[in-house]
Amino acid sequence: MNHSGKVDQDDILRARNILLASGRRTPREEVDAYRVLAQVSPASYLPRLVKALQRLSYDSSSGQQHPACLALREEAVAAARDIDPAEPARADLLYEALDTCQRELYTLGRRAEGLAMRAEMLSIGRAQAELSGGPAVQGLRDWAAGLSEEGRYAEAADALTEWVAAILPNGPGSGSLAWSLLQWIAALDDAGRSSEALAAFGTLVSMEAVEAANDRGPMACHLYSLIGYAQMLDTCGRGEQAATVRQEALALLTELAATGERKSWSGYQASYWAVLLSCSGAFREPPTASGPRPPSGTTPMQWSPDAKRRYFDSRTTLREAVDALAARAAEDPERHLAELVRLHRVLTVRSAVYWEHRTHLFVEQVRSLFDDGVGLARRLVKHHPRCGAPVLAQILTDRSTFHTAAREFGPALDDFREALSYLGEEVY
Repeated sequence: MNHSGKVDQDDILRARNILLASGRRTPREEVDAYRVLAQVSPASYLPRLVKALQRLSYDSSSGQQHPACLALREEAVAAARDIDPAEPARADLLYEALDTCQRELYTLGRRAEGLAMRAEMLSIGRAQAELSGGPAVQGLRDWAAGLSEEGRYAEAADALTEWVAAILPNGPGSGSLAWSLLQWIAALDDAGRSSEALAAFGTLVSMEAVEAANDRGPMACHLYSLIGYAQMLDTCGRGEQAATVRQEALALLTELAATGERKSWSGYQASYWAVLLSCSGAFREPPTASGPRPPSGTTPMQWSPDAKRRYFDSRTTLREAVDALAARAAEDPERHLAELVRLHRVLTVRSAVYWEHRTHLFVEQVRSLFDDGVGLARRLVKHHPRCGAPVLAQILTDRSTFHTAAREFGPALDDFREALSYLGEEVY
């Protein structure tokens, strides 16, 4: 932004009249006025211009974006950069302007530019942390999520290791630690650092156990963490330890079926379930090079818009593929049934995450998918008893956690007991 040029005095007078006039002015009028006044008094009006440009880019009352949304947000970033570096509010204004702009860049598929803005946000966060002496660096989690979507898993894991180390000493009081641990676990796993991922999962399980025991957190979240931990232990070849963890989960689920939760909770545990479901066991979708994959261990609110769109839009193609494969599996189950079970599970997980993200009435939207998945897995056991049993156990466990999310604890316990029986583990 150029402040050196002359500004017409009539324009200045009109701008001041707009701001001083009684009655409600439009966002466009505000922006036009601040653009003029920022040229003659940047210290006073550049911060106001940054805010006004962001308001104009998105009308919160109607939920509509301005046709020139990106241009307005880029102008806000430029205006924020022009604020005197000595101004105390500059860092926060620039961070916020970059944040809104990077989201729009990701929406338009301009991922490299969006990630570059996240890198700049992280630099601001580091500078602020150095000034304040605080250990937590703002922007690390968004930076890690962006890295993960690009397949840069080792860097994402390092960023989250730094973030968790900074916030872990403060404990789970704010409620954000569990979500950060979930993201960290998944990033470590994606990076192939399985031993560290298991250690991090152990930290999460221990924390959730203490929170549930002291009525500071839902028993259901403790249950989901135990089940997810057992599945990762299995994947890492630690079957004996996994079986022990599943017995803890069985005891907890037995208590839930008998008494329910000890107190009422807001419902965030369903989102917690959906995140762990999408990361679970041998059916977890591997990283691909065909496009951005949502960052593992996170809610859709942390996904970039284009990754979210790609992930959820794929449900239509998956549904078509499942239907086509179902016909072939009916004719030749030996060749097609196992792949049908796998693909149906992918569809189920994506649908569960989609609907849970959108409505608290998600249960009826996905119930039939979980039931159909169990039915397909039972068919697989009939044709391939040895390899089909662990698959059925996994899908029964999926449905058990779904019932738990729906607060149907009796059916959840029935499914989990049956899953253990197919794993050859103790059931009581």
